[in-house]
Amino acid sequence: MTEVIVDTDVVSFLFKNHPIGQLYGAELAGRAAGVSFMTVAEVERWALQYRWGSQRVRWLRLYIERFTVVPSSPDLCRKWAEVMVAAQAAGRRIETADAWIAATALLYDAPLVTHNGSDYLGVPGLKLISHGS
Repeated sequence: MTEVIVDTDVVSFLFKNHPIGQLYGAELAGRAAGVSFMTVAEVERWALQYRWGSQRVRWLRLYIERFTVVPSSPDLCRKWAEVMVAAQAAGRRIETADAWIAATALLYDAPLVTHNGSDYLGVPGLKLISHGS
């Protein structure tokens, strides 16, 4: 079972071996880490948008295999709707992609490892592990 869900930003920092990624090493060490299908879609978009070469795309796809990819499901769709409505009720805007990622963490009752904690402030019950804003 997935113990933590990793946000797209942290996946990116880790993939690029960025110093910020090192801040999350301890939280991920020895834990089963998952990512939302939305994270996979976001990193695939970056590869296309920034015209990554085939070797870098291959490395990215191999890197993503380290995580359990959580696919969409009817339960996840319902959780996403709850996240969107709860954020709106709290007077907070949440991006569609972030709502999918938050819904994934909530559905699996797993903390979300993110460097962008402020993106998720309108999501009640979401447990965050963050060393950023």
